[in-house]
Amino acid sequence: MSVLDVPPPDFMFDEDISIFADSVDGFFRREASGKRAAKWRAEGQVERGFWEAAGAAGLLGLMVPEEYGGPGGDLRHEIVLAQVQARHEVDGFASSLHNVIITPYVIEYGTHEQKLRWLPKLVSGEMIAAVAMTEPDAGSDLQAIRTTALRDGNGYRINGAKTYISNGQLANFIVVVAKTDPAARGRGISLLVVETESAEGFRRGKRLDKVGQDAADTSELFFDNVWVPAENLLGLEEGQGFKQLMGQLPRERLIIAVQAVAEMEQALAVTLEFVKQRKVFGQSVLDYQNTQFKLAEAKTEATIAKVFVHHCIAQALAGTLDNATAAMAKYWTTDTLCKIVDECLQLHGGAGYMNEYVIGRMYRDARVSRIYGGTNEIMKVLIARGL
Repeated sequence: MSVLDVPPPDFMFDEDISIFADSVDGFFRREASGKRAAKWRAEGQVERGFWEAAGAAGLLGLMVPEEYGGPGGDLRHEIVLAQVQARHEVDGFASSLHNVIITPYVIEYGTHEQKLRWLPKLVSGEMIAAVAMTEPDAGSDLQAIRTTALRDGNGYRINGAKTYISNGQLANFIVVVAKTDPAARGRGISLLVVETESAEGFRRGKRLDKVGQDAADTSELFFDNVWVPAENLLGLEEGQGFKQLMGQLPRERLIIAVQAVAEMEQALAVTLEFVKQRKVFGQSVLDYQNTQFKLAEAKTEATIAKVFVHHCIAQALAGTLDNATAAMAKYWTTDTLCKIVDECLQLHGGAGYMNEYVIGRMYRDARVSRIYGGTNEIMKVLIARGL
């Protein structure tokens, strides 16, 4: 039982889920020591060897069907992975990006041949995935992208620049959002896969210097007349990219909410430990009523968030989670996460502002959750459309 005292929902009680959770916990204990995680933060990325180890341990492509080399799991396995990873404070390992956001594009929209070609490598860690959406002048408004992929013989020439791309330095499987028909706006967007080893004209820009998420590799990417064969068009039908992206957004936003709740729990756990041990004027910080009230408020809000997210998970498993509800979950949990982490840092006093304390890192890392996956302002626009 966590600090929130919210029991897992019934759909998480399968023996298979429990066994998997133990396996994930053991993996992070073995492979992600505090020293190794510190090295990732110092170097700005998680090394490829860890991805390969995760693949060997069965942690990549959890929802890939067995016929394509995957374990045939479902969203519950991804939720367990996100929760255990947060508990072990393994920041920078973009497992949810790889597993929950990008690999499903291939599962849902790829042809049988594309699935046979790519999914086993995404499961093994031979391929590390990224999605190249955001551009210097286009973020939430994907219809405004300028990157093009125009027909050239039996393939496409990709030209454009992308920025803020997670896994940008490591990824060798990049789903590029580009316009195959620049005059058609959203109807002209397609998804094309660039396999970087064979992509002449592809180059990686600098690793971007961020406020937080130190171990998360975030980069600029450039496509200078990059040619890809026609069979790299996801689904082999032009103009489907916008629909393909929108179809996966509820699950993407849900996993962000799952991570936010897991991070709230971790923030409360480390803060409770600190305020019990820290003495001020002869008594522990926890003995002060102000501390008790602040933690009471934080626990209440985190509990509300967790119960709501459980409701959303149940909808996702049933195939009924809609865009508006997913947007509610993403915006409210990430706003609440930032609020709770801020209060927890305050209860640490000066120590909270030191990077050697995990709460300081959590404070910096949490802020971007209100931006990625669609800004929280965009989430409110989506919710308002259904009023």
